[in-house]
Formats: sequence, C-alpha cells, structure tokens
Amino acid sequence: MNENDKLNILWTTDNKDTIFNMLSMYAINSKNRGWWKHINVILWGASVRLVANDTQVQTEVLEMLQSGITIEACQDCCNNFGVTSIIINLGITVRYMGAPLTEYLKNGEKILSI
Repeated sequence: MNENDKLNILWTTDNKDTIFNMLSMYAINSKNRGWWKHINVILWGASVRLVANDTQVQTEVLEMLQSGITIEACQDCCNNFGVTSIIINLGITVRYMGAPLTEYLKNGEKILSI
C-alpha cells in the first residue's frame, strides 16, 4: 500500500467531545468521500477506557468499523484498564502497538495524533 493513501489516527484522549466533533467525523467523511483509501485508528492510553465504558462512544466506533475503517488498540493499555474483552468484543484488533507504530513511522505513513 502506498503510504500516501493511508492515514493512521493515533487516539490517546478520553475527551468525548473530540471523538464526536473531530475524530469520527473526519475519519468517516474521509472514508466515505475517498480522501484516504485506508484509515486506521489506534486506541492508546485513555481512549481505551473511554471506548470500553461509554456506549455512545462504542456506537461511534462501530460506525467507523462498518464504514471500513480499521481500528486497533494497545494491548498493554487494555490490560491495564481491565477492558481487553470489551474492546475485542467490539471488533477491535488488540495487540501490542509499540512495534507497529514504529513501523508506520519508519515507513513514512501519515500519523494524526489526537
């Protein structure tokens, strides 16, 4: 895949306004309008807890997944917050993210950090 066709969104905040008024809005519109061929959202840190504990946010995450956006979550974070099974049950890929994020960066992929 051409790194210019992929956007990784690194989501670390637990600010609910940010998910609804920026992250999911931009990600879904980007996918639906073809601004990016592939969009990958990375849950890391506080975003993992927010997704696991908020049904409104879960609905937004499911909408992103249904629109073809891939979502992965930091396994360490999921384990630390005790929410691994919830995140997996939403259809999110849970894995240790240090090496994959490093690979994305070294490959020159676009990273938007929120």
